[in-house]
Amino acid sequence: MHTNDMKQRLGFLVFSIILNSAANGLTISTNLGSAVWTASSVNLADWIHISLGTTMFIYGIVVTLMNQILIGSFDRRRFISNLLYIIPFSYLVDWTHLFWNWIGVPGYSLGWRIVIDLVGLTGIAFAVSIYQRCNILMHPNDDLSYILRFKYLHGSAALAQWVSYTPPILIMVMSYFATGQLHAIGFGTVWALLTQGIVMGWADNHVFPRLKHHVDL
Repeated sequence: MHTNDMKQRLGFLVFSIILNSAANGLTISTNLGSAVWTASSVNLADWIHISLGTTMFIYGIVVTLMNQILIGSFDRRRFISNLLYIIPFSYLVDWTHLFWNWIGVPGYSLGWRIVIDLVGLTGIAFAVSIYQRCNILMHPNDDLSYILRFKYLHGSAALAQWVSYTPPILIMVMSYFATGQLHAIGFGTVWALLTQGIVMGWADNHVFPRLKHHVDL
């Protein structure tokens, strides 16, 4: 029974990584605003002049270390889990973004890009809900929200998401003062800021509802 449960969780994990990467790349291609962490990465990449994939990877390492501080002790499994997630995810976002650009998403009409952006943002929230429940590998950004949710904020997905946005918002502010420009920020970013935690909480109960949280805090 335990083996079957782990196989199921691994399958959901792979699906969620692909969904999360493709959805993030899609929101970047619409140029109408990406999820807060992704938008922050795009602006940081522009500021420090390295590729988006590499920027997201370095960003992930920093947040991984932050998570260890919040836990209050060194968690080797969680540390390795965070690093293993960001290696494929960071570069998959970059590659899927280029793919969506290649098929012409940036040239679609405004109405279609709004719809596509909302689809992408919803896909991100669903993916985060899925792999947080799997709790095998987790992106450090979302693990931050997970730690805040279950260790500090009494299980509130929405409140944890909003609190976890403090670092990326600070990065975007710093990037703006450094470069005088903002990228991947717009309607979609505000939408994600206000709704992603709420959509994640909904997805916990309605998207693959048999997949339950495997809390280890």
